[in-house]
Formats: sequence, structure tokens, C-alpha cells
Amino acid sequence: MYMIVAGGGKVGYNLTLTLLKNGHEVTLIEKDSQRCRWLEDHLGDIVVHGDATEVGTLEAAGAKRASILAAVTGSDEDNILICRLAQDIFGIRRVIGRVNYPQNEDTFRLLGINNLVNSTRLIYHLMLQEVNICGLVPLLTLKGGEFEFVDVRLAPGAPAAHVAIKNLILPERSLLLAVLREDELIFPRGDVVLQPGDHIIAITVTSEAEALRRALVGEVEE
Repeated sequence: MYMIVAGGGKVGYNLTLTLLKNGHEVTLIEKDSQRCRWLEDHLGDIVVHGDATEVGTLEAAGAKRASILAAVTGSDEDNILICRLAQDIFGIRRVIGRVNYPQNEDTFRLLGINNLVNSTRLIYHLMLQEVNICGLVPLLTLKGGEFEFVDVRLAPGAPAAHVAIKNLILPERSLLLAVLREDELIFPRGDVVLQPGDHIIAITVTSEAEALRRALVGEVEE
């Protein structure tokens, strides 16, 4: 499987290095000539000097035979354009875009770029998990953000605490997948009674995530 990484900064360099170490065929595109020379010294002839927002550069990098392209430059505008060219001109079936500024994530999605890496959002979710906030923490999105896997922790006094799963009133398009109770994994059968401190893993339509949170943990004080 042939892959292209567009953007030779720290992210692009380390991503390319990791792909190479795992035996993948990859080309790295970088437009800054000085940075490109440094990359060539460290990675060899897999580096292409050029602007990945230009069709000619992508073609020279072998985009016609690529299965995956990751646009990881420091510019959201460039990453959007690179991904669109990869999809529309070269028919690359899987494109991944780096989101540098969270407010631009919706723009990526509106333009059909749904495989996104948003480091700000990822760190935010990890921080929520670390401080163990009683609420709903998104874990993973599917189908361009239409569905979410979420982690919900029950606090004492939560509406779902001490209630059997079969008696819960949940949003129609939400499903409980597992209950984590200390070191125990519990499958969410109807007769399982939820306890304070339980972590509930669920899948939900994103538009119903807030309703699911209210059904399980109620209103969370700021």
C-alpha cells in the first residue's frame, strides 16, 4: 500500500519515519527548500520538494497510485485543498486532514473531509478523562461525526444510579455497549443495576448525545 504525507514539519516527519519503520512505502512532500534538504538528509530520496496544493507536485509524488494521503501541514487552508485535490483529481480513497485550528473543523467536514486529526480536541478529551469529570466524554466519531462512542461516568445522585438498565429511558438512537465497574467489564443486560462510579460506554447519534447525558447523569453543575 502506497501512502503520501504532505507537510514535512515535526508531525509529517515523525509520521513518515513511523510508517517507514513499519515497512510501508511512503513519499513525503515539503515545499520549503531548506527544510526539504534536512528531510532528505534524514529520510533519503523519498522526499519530494514541491507545493502539495499543486496538482503537478502531487502527480510527481505518485498520487495516481496512492491509497492514502495525509495532509499535515501547519495551514488548514492548505490541508483542505490538498485533501480535495487528492479526492477529486486522483481518486485517493482515504484522505486524512490535520486540523490546526478547532474552529475550522466544520469547514473540513462541509467539504467532505471527514478523517480528521484535531490535537486540541484530543487533548481536551484526555484532560476530561484525567480529572474524572462526571459527564459525557466523546471517545470516537464515525461517519463524519454523525455517530459518537462516548464514556459516561455516574456520580452519586445521578438519575441512572441504582437503576436497572431495562428501566432507563434513553434516546431512541442511543445504545449502551458496556459497563466498566472498577476492574470488571459488565455486559449491559436489562437486569444490570448501574452503580455510582460506573463508566458506561455507549454509542449515540451525535445530535442525541446531550439527551443521553441528561438521561444518565442529569444536569452537571459548572
